[in-house]
Amino acid sequence: MIDLRPALLVGGILLSTLGCAMILPALYDLSVGNEDWVTFVAAAVITLFCGNAMALATRGQRYDLTTRDAFLLTIFSWVALATFGALPFAWSQMDLSYTDAFFESMSGLTTTGATVIVGLDHAPPGILLWRSLLQWLGGIGIIVMAISILPMLKVGGMQLFKAEAFDTPEKILPRATQISGSLTIIYVTFTVACTLGYYAAGMRLFDAVNHAMTTIATGGYSPYDRSFAHFDNVAIELVAMAGMIAGSLPFLLYIKATQTGPRQILGDQQVRGFLITLAFFIAILTAHQHALSDTGFAQVLRHSAFNVISIMTGTGYVSTNYGVWSSFAVALMFLAMFVGGCSGSTSCGIKIFRFQVMFAAIQHRVKTLIYPNGMFTTAYNKRAIPDGVIGSVMSFFFLFAVSFLILSLLLEITGLDTVTAMSSAASALANVGPGLGRMVGPSGNFAEIPETAKWLMSFGMLLGRLELFAVLVLFVPSFWRY
Repeated sequence: MIDLRPALLVGGILLSTLGCAMILPALYDLSVGNEDWVTFVAAAVITLFCGNAMALATRGQRYDLTTRDAFLLTIFSWVALATFGALPFAWSQMDLSYTDAFFESMSGLTTTGATVIVGLDHAPPGILLWRSLLQWLGGIGIIVMAISILPMLKVGGMQLFKAEAFDTPEKILPRATQISGSLTIIYVTFTVACTLGYYAAGMRLFDAVNHAMTTIATGGYSPYDRSFAHFDNVAIELVAMAGMIAGSLPFLLYIKATQTGPRQILGDQQVRGFLITLAFFIAILTAHQHALSDTGFAQVLRHSAFNVISIMTGTGYVSTNYGVWSSFAVALMFLAMFVGGCSGSTSCGIKIFRFQVMFAAIQHRVKTLIYPNGMFTTAYNKRAIPDGVIGSVMSFFFLFAVSFLILSLLLEITGLDTVTAMSSAASALANVGPGLGRMVGPSGNFAEIPETAKWLMSFGMLLGRLELFAVLVLFVPSFWRY
């Protein structure tokens, strides 16, 4: 029989945390005389009540967390947080429908960065702060999930990163609680450093805090409709690029680096692959754009580097409207959407390690064709790849492609044109933010798309953030059998 108590306990604790977080924008709105502080207080009371009720009703007992329980716990927590996180948006002066509010909340918590809010430059300050907080909280949640839950569930090859601390499902919750303390310290430190960097580069403090939270979370929410194009400041963009890259590297390596030195980071195969791929995309795009443009090389490199880093890491900031660049440049940016950063980071997309495992498998297959009697080992980070990882990775690629095609078709059925539907599906599944085309491109947002499309995209964001399998397993009948 499925035991819902672990999911209710963890979901209740997380909702209580979310309710406490709502107090921050309430206090800020109150300090600047904005009436939305009442909205945040009301939302906080309801969220805290529901969260505490669930936690109190299930606490004080020892739960043996099965794999099925872990799936339910993960999905329930993210849906519950998005549901209650939407309340301030729905009740604020923005007067958003609950569909729009849920879309904005899910986009924030999954660090997608797609928005339906028009006129961010004049939006209530509490709402702007709440958007950033959602992404910041979602970012740390993603890291903890990626190092504790997903490896145990063997989702898409994530078992490759199983830590010894999580040998059995029963150890997931207590050990995740312990290790999250160290992760939180590093996460907060990076956020503070990024805030100081933005402030020193010329941002006002409120903008610096908001952008720092969404930079380290690689979320991409900005208090301005034009995103980083609003500032047009090289120093600010350099801080953002450093922050986005930092958020896209495995956070467990940062913990190890504090013990063994920074060589631990650059010595990791996944990190090297990520940085090399990033440099390759930047170089190709810079060379192409420079050949077509009369703009100086430095300016072309600046915008190419910023936007490639932003899209590949899944952040979604923009410094210029790359949607009007050449068709090759747009296609390259579309490809970069899918790549993503490293596992165990706040970044999203397919993840670099899966491409590396796939290429290693192809190389192994070629060798066996050339030398049929040879004995070859497929390795990753100088370790043999465990049984089942290659199959899991290949299954992930196939499922990602199928999910992308189905979501694109469903979005097109709602009335979107082909380019908008495909880029919106890519944006949702890869948790990137901006798409392509007039409506959802770098200079637009998702306010104009139909309500049905927004619910489909919200599901796509959850699907992409939880690595596909963790959500789709619910639709397998055998999952629910006793």
